[in-house]
Amino acid sequence: MPTFKRIIALYVDKPGEQWVARDNEGNLWSLPPTPTPWDDRKPFEPTDGTELEPVPGHYKCMLDLPIQA
Repeated sequence: MPTFKRIIALYVDKPGEQWVARDNEGNLWSLPPTPTPWDDRKPFEPTDGTELEPVPGHYKCMLDLPIQA
């Protein structure tokens, strides 16, 4: 059975033009523009140029992100 991490925050990094998710363990993930962004995620490391802006929660459903623990 796969394990799921609940997404508790979703951001957009405007300079990097990408979605970034934070899971319930505090890990940041870069979400690529694919049909399955959560499955294709990569660890995200902020840089000096990173500007994470919070995104409304309804985008989690639009991106098909796990919202259940």
